[in-house]
Amino acid sequence: MWRFAILTLLLQLPLFAQIKTETVEYKDGDVTLKGFLAYKESTSKLPAIMIVHEWWGLDDYPKMRAQQLAELGYFAFAVDMYGDGKIAVSPDEAGKLAGELRGNISKLRNRINAALEFIKKNKRVNTSKVAVIGYCFGGGVALELARSGADIKGAVGFHCPMATPNPSETKNVKAKILLCQGADDKFLPEADIKTFENEMNNAKVDWQLNFYSGAVHSFTNPKSGNNSSSGIAYNERADKRSFETMKQFLQEIFD
Repeated sequence: MWRFAILTLLLQLPLFAQIKTETVEYKDGDVTLKGFLAYKESTSKLPAIMIVHEWWGLDDYPKMRAQQLAELGYFAFAVDMYGDGKIAVSPDEAGKLAGELRGNISKLRNRINAALEFIKKNKRVNTSKVAVIGYCFGGGVALELARSGADIKGAVGFHCPMATPNPSETKNVKAKILLCQGADDKFLPEADIKTFENEMNNAKVDWQLNFYSGAVHSFTNPKSGNNSSSGIAYNERADKRSFETMKQFLQEIFD
């Protein structure tokens, strides 16, 4: 009887596979980048999700999101947009790092496409099922990856910039788009919303734009605090709702 019980337990172990994590290096030209992988071992190739960090850099927050997605069965890759895993220590430094890339869209696109090329070489990844998500600055990066014509299934942005210096290039988009924005986000110009809608419609992109009441900028990050009057604050309800919306979206695009 005890042998049968042990055998039964061993057969059940794969159902509770532990998440594996590792730091990896990859290149964009001469720049060395340090990303973060999270996944469960599987006998089949996994759909991959790239996670692009906020303007702070690849800190614990995108790594936490990567592990959340790994729990759902995805091969998660938190990318490094700044190089050498650099993390900003002040808003001024973060603004400078993000601004350097936002001010040079070609460089930004090359950087995120380098991450895409890297992840598609991983033997655990189903290369026909890759998507990108991003938070704040990272959401804008996710949109630019889609606008570059990258062969991805979807792009998701949370409380992110929507404008691009080259709206005509939206005709290159192959991915489905989902944006989750705070209804009270003062960092999101109203004109950008209408411009984005026209841009997507003119290019006949399959897109969704969700707004969450009471949510301001950076509403998905608990480290944003709870002072909504500052314009930056965590909103648990909006965070949970937007995450569930993303889960449904990912299931749809990978179906």
